[in-house]
Amino acid sequence: MSRGIVLVGEHALFSAAAGLAPADVTVRWTASMGVRRPSGISCTVSARPTSAATPGTTALVHAEAAYRQAVRAATDHGCARAAARIVGAEVASTSRRVRALRRHWIPRLQEALAHVDLAPEQSEHEDSVRRRWAAQVLKGMERQTERDGPSEDRSARR
Repeated sequence: MSRGIVLVGEHALFSAAAGLAPADVTVRWTASMGVRRPSGISCTVSARPTSAATPGTTALVHAEAAYRQAVRAATDHGCARAAARIVGAEVASTSRRVRALRRHWIPRLQEALAHVDLAPEQSEHEDSVRRRWAAQVLKGMERQTERDGPSEDRSARR
């Protein structure tokens, strides 16, 4: 490009670029494991129309071809870089979530599970203590009744 500008000047560059259409870029998107990212690029660089002025030197013709390739390469690179950035950000976010789960939530949930697991055992133990206590009270009342019953009969007989 600089060789062409030196040979024919900037005015020839502007006149050669006057009839060219801009490149048309279409981004295709996909989702992988819940991450939406660009999957590919369709880059169309239109050919020089026949009505457009021809470049003043072959250096500008070669520069035009090189810039067409550069635009295609830049769009491919931009797509790959954006996909890598998006996936990298999702990986970092997922690692933070996993770390939070491992450090905070999992220990809390394990502790709550241990309490829940112990609750039926404790309840059974309390029930068995109450049954034993009720049985002892019942036996004590039966003994008292047995003791009181014959003595009342004896006193009634006397």
